[in-house]
Amino acid sequence: MSTPSSEHPDWTATGFSTRAIHAGQDPDPTTGAVVPPIHQVSTYKQDGVGGLRGGYEYSRSANPTRTALEEALAAAESGGTGTSASGFAFASGLAAEDTLLRAVLRPGDHVIVPDDAYGGTYRLVARVFGPWGVEHTPVDLTDLDAVRAAVRTGDDGGATRVVWVETPTNPLLGISDIAALAGVAHEAGALLVVDNTFATPYLQQPLALGADVVVHSTTKYIGGHSDVVGGALVVAAGARLPGGLESPAGGTDVAGAVGFHQNSSGAVAGPFDAWLTLRGLKTLAVRMDRHQANAAIVADFLASHPAVTEVVYPGLASHPGHSLAARQMSGFGGMVSFRAGSEAKALDVCARTRVFTLAESLGGVESLVEHPGRMTHGSVAGTALEVPDDLVRLSVGIEDAEDLVADLAQALA
Repeated sequence: MSTPSSEHPDWTATGFSTRAIHAGQDPDPTTGAVVPPIHQVSTYKQDGVGGLRGGYEYSRSANPTRTALEEALAAAESGGTGTSASGFAFASGLAAEDTLLRAVLRPGDHVIVPDDAYGGTYRLVARVFGPWGVEHTPVDLTDLDAVRAAVRTGDDGGATRVVWVETPTNPLLGISDIAALAGVAHEAGALLVVDNTFATPYLQQPLALGADVVVHSTTKYIGGHSDVVGGALVVAAGARLPGGLESPAGGTDVAGAVGFHQNSSGAVAGPFDAWLTLRGLKTLAVRMDRHQANAAIVADFLASHPAVTEVVYPGLASHPGHSLAARQMSGFGGMVSFRAGSEAKALDVCARTRVFTLAESLGGVESLVEHPGRMTHGSVAGTALEVPDDLVRLSVGIEDAEDLVADLAQALA
């Protein structure tokens, strides 16, 4: 775990691209290299027993390449908050989620989750933490009254400790009001956790809107090239554990508890993975501009196509969360979902595309197509989170937009 050093400039006061390129990434003091080196090392020579050089002793606990990534991610998510957050890098997005939930929950606690959450998150909460004694309630997070009604005080069971938010959601691209949900969560003494994977810190800053923790699958847009798996947590300065919980390391701060569990569980980002992710973060802004420009063109094309029964994209005025997304985000992102009228037609579209590659994941420079019901969200089949069987999800890449439209046209013909 790392927080920005007092020796560095206050990157939180600079623009996003400046933070992404410079925070945590000073030129190497020995060689002057402008890119942080890959410290592919497991252990470090100590200057006497307990004399750690720069605080490093073993790469599960800390590694300089990972430190650079953690500082950069913290700075990327801290813009506009006026305070420094704490960043943590993991081996995958789900490793980050698992570490966070173990740090802030205990058996008997209750979690509110979106009723259209990512299937992997739901599986983790329901099938891993459920047997551990954690209860959950899926709720339409766009309905604040429904969220308030789902909050448990502890009088009728375990108290609500976490309100888990995705916005936009995966794959239905629902938009939730982060600031309003922060008010509901904090009134209940719970943490607001926001999965910011789809929006990215370039388009949305949940900490500035009141969130306590931001989650990322850095595999997606932050990595951006489909060549690395990773995850991250960014914890707001001052975030405290819910319900009077104390960290095993002592204290009540969320960052301290997450850091203890990160080291104890060990699902950390390796040096080369951290380096690849850091490289991706540097170009996130320019890539996202192209992703969302292409996505808007694709969404407009699909909206006018007779074979498409519904298009789901926050940038369309027809989207129920369009106005909120316009206020809360600086752009509408690169994900588009649409309904083909039947499962057979949806599967046919997935089989016929040529520029869009049939594959899971998202956020890379190449365009991807998938059938959530049979692929990424198969784990929620038969639950309240089951997705429509005619839904197709597109991760719109940065190819030439006319080629993407032509590919979808022939696949839908």
